[in-house]
Amino acid sequence: MTDLTFFSSPIGLGHATRDVAIAQHLDNTRIKFVSGEGGPRLFSDYGFEAQNLYKPPIFDIQNGTLKNPLRWLFKYYSYYKECKNISSNIIEKERPKLIVSDEDFASLTIAQEKKLKTVLITDILETNFARGIGSFIEKKMNKSMKEIMKKCDVIIMPEDGPDEDNIIKVGPIVRKTLYSREELRKRFSFDRKTVVISVGGTSAGQFLIEKTIHVFKKLNLDANMLIVSGPALKILDDTIRNLGFVNNLHEIIYAADLIISLAGKSTIDEAASYGTPGIFIPIKGHFEQEENAKKVGFSFDDLDRLESLIPAKISEKRDPKMYDGAQKAANIIKKFL
Repeated sequence: MTDLTFFSSPIGLGHATRDVAIAQHLDNTRIKFVSGEGGPRLFSDYGFEAQNLYKPPIFDIQNGTLKNPLRWLFKYYSYYKECKNISSNIIEKERPKLIVSDEDFASLTIAQEKKLKTVLITDILETNFARGIGSFIEKKMNKSMKEIMKKCDVIIMPEDGPDEDNIIKVGPIVRKTLYSREELRKRFSFDRKTVVISVGGTSAGQFLIEKTIHVFKKLNLDANMLIVSGPALKILDDTIRNLGFVNNLHEIIYAADLIISLAGKSTIDEAASYGTPGIFIPIKGHFEQEENAKKVGFSFDDLDRLESLIPAKISEKRDPKMYDGAQKAANIIKKFL
């Protein structure tokens, strides 16, 4: 029997990274994670028990643009039903005291049916992928999602701002490091200005890696480039150092002089926390990434401005910020245990 079962969305590694940040503050708590893609590997690397059971639908990304969003929503609905069966079996077997979900609504549905306490971690309150007739279907899905949210004991949002109803805003949730920037640069052999490209846990960011490599070589800067391609991409360019999947991207971001990434919230927050300048290019048509990018002054069109953005950003002054969202989130969860 576990104290809490933590269901983490496998659609991008950002969910897993912030869940690790929270779990590290849950001392003396028996936790089991359930996720998919690169998530379970990350949890295991941090010493947590994790099951790799979720297989989410893949976004159709062509030249950096999200295609066929309605088709993806239909696939997501089938995936949601599969996740309900999986989470039902897990909850029945583990009999946890508490269910914590990072944007996995299937587990919340099952837990609420079983009258268990539920905590949701999310940075979105509705989706906005589809257009035209598809938007009617999405509105219906959003209505169901909001009903699930209302039944949660608490919703934790990694945002700043006032609380409302059952929503508590704790600020950005980021992982901490025990090492100084100088120590990390030595560890990673960063002996010159270093640009890091990171695209998360899916194959969606290949367009950004290819474009950035092309521009970087053209610029011929006195700097090194490093790729963190994640678990889903194979990069054939052997002239650029590629770390593939890493469990400490936050430390690599801290040690870097510039991070270039898709506009995932966790990466943006970790860059802000460590004061590392960043360029964040959203997938075109991906409403969540486009909103994240807009908040920090970027859009998809900046893909064509990398030649001027990279030299400007790599010399930008560092401005670290102190976030304690992970500790606050853990304290909220402890109250329900």
